[in-house]
Amino acid sequence: MKIQKIEPFVITHKLDTPFYFSQWQYDTRKICIVKITLDDGTYGWGEGYGPAAVIKSGIDFFTPFLLGKSALEHEILWQEMYRRSMDYARSGAFQAAISAIDVALWDIKGKLLNQPVSVLLGGIKNPIIEPYATGLYFTRCENLEEVLVEEALFYKAQGFKATKMKVGLGIQQDLKYIAAIRNAIGPSMRLMIDSNHAYSYKEAIELARKAEKYDISWFEEPVSPEDYDGYRRLRENTTIPIAGGECEYLKFGFKRLFDNDCVDIAQPDICATGGLTEAKRITNLAQAYNKDVVPHTWGTWIAISAAIHLVANLDKNPGRMYNDLPTMELDRTENALRDEVTLHNVKLENGHLEVPRTPGLGVDVDMDKLEYYLDKEIHKDGAVKIRS
Repeated sequence: MKIQKIEPFVITHKLDTPFYFSQWQYDTRKICIVKITLDDGTYGWGEGYGPAAVIKSGIDFFTPFLLGKSALEHEILWQEMYRRSMDYARSGAFQAAISAIDVALWDIKGKLLNQPVSVLLGGIKNPIIEPYATGLYFTRCENLEEVLVEEALFYKAQGFKATKMKVGLGIQQDLKYIAAIRNAIGPSMRLMIDSNHAYSYKEAIELARKAEKYDISWFEEPVSPEDYDGYRRLRENTTIPIAGGECEYLKFGFKRLFDNDCVDIAQPDICATGGLTEAKRITNLAQAYNKDVVPHTWGTWIAISAAIHLVANLDKNPGRMYNDLPTMELDRTENALRDEVTLHNVKLENGHLEVPRTPGLGVDVDMDKLEYYLDKEIHKDGAVKIRS
C-alpha cells in the first residue's frame, strides 16, 4: 500500500462556443488531473481547480515527499504537504495541488477498503442530492436574452429545481436578464445570481435591493473576496442570502468568513481548498457557525464525484433555507474533458443525483481520451507516459 507513482496530466480542449462572465472569456478548458498508483497496482484519481500548469508544478514539488509512503495515512501526508508549503503557499495553486493529491488518496482508500468515499467520510446521510444547474453564461450574440431564457427552460425541463445565472455586466442589464429568466421559469424553480466579485459594495447593494422582488435564493460572490467588510454590510442590508468561498483556502480562510459574518452559505471548492480531508474540517466548522455548505465545482467528474461524496455525508443544517435535500453545484457548460475523459456511474434523473455505492469515488479515466486531450505544449518534453 505504498505510493509508487504520482502522475499529473494537463488536459485541454478548445471550446466550440466561447462564453464569458463578468471577469473574462472562456474559449479553452484546461484542467490538471493526477493519477496516484500504489506498489500493488491500485490507483486513484484526483483533480486540482485553478491554473493547470501551476497545479502540475505543485504536484511535481510534493511528489518526492510522498513516494514510498503509506497511502492510507492520508492525513499524515496532508500535513506533510501543508508544512512543506506553508512558508510561501498558504493559499492558491499549491493548495489546489494538495487538493488533487488528497482526492486521489481518498479514491485509493475507498478502493482498498472496498467502500465508497462517502462511507469513509462518516456515512451516507443523504443518498439523494438535488444539485442546481450552473450555466447561463454570456455569449456574444444579438439575442442574448432569448438564449438565456431558452437555456433556463432547458434546465427546468430536465428536472432541475434550481439554476444559477451570471450577473456583473451592469445593474440595469443584470436586472433585465434576471426578470426575463424569473418570468420564464416561474416561481417554483429557485434562481441564484453570481457576479464573480464584479461589484463594489455600493453597486452590489443596489443590485441586491432591486433584485429582491425576483425571489433570489442567494447572491454569490457579490464583492471582492478580499472585502470582508463589504460582505458583512451587504448581508446586513439585503434579504437575499449571501454566498461565497470558492476563493477561500483551508479552514482558516473560512473561519475568517464566518468570524466576519460574511456569508449565509459557504462554498468551498474541494479541489482547491485542501481536498476532502480539509473540506470535511470546513463542514464541521460551518456547522459550529450554523452556516450551510454548498460545494463549488468546476471541472471533470473527478471533482463532481468528490463533491457528491462530501454532500452525501453532510448533516442537515437547521438553518438550511432552500429545500429538504442538500444541494451542490453541477456545471452544465460545454466541457469535453468532463464528458469524454472521465467515466462515472453517477445517476442524474429528474434533477436528482444518486450517490454512487461503488468503492472510492466511483470515477475512472478513459486513457485514450486522456492522450487525445493531453496538452502537448506542457508535456512536450516527452516525459509523460500514458501507459506504463
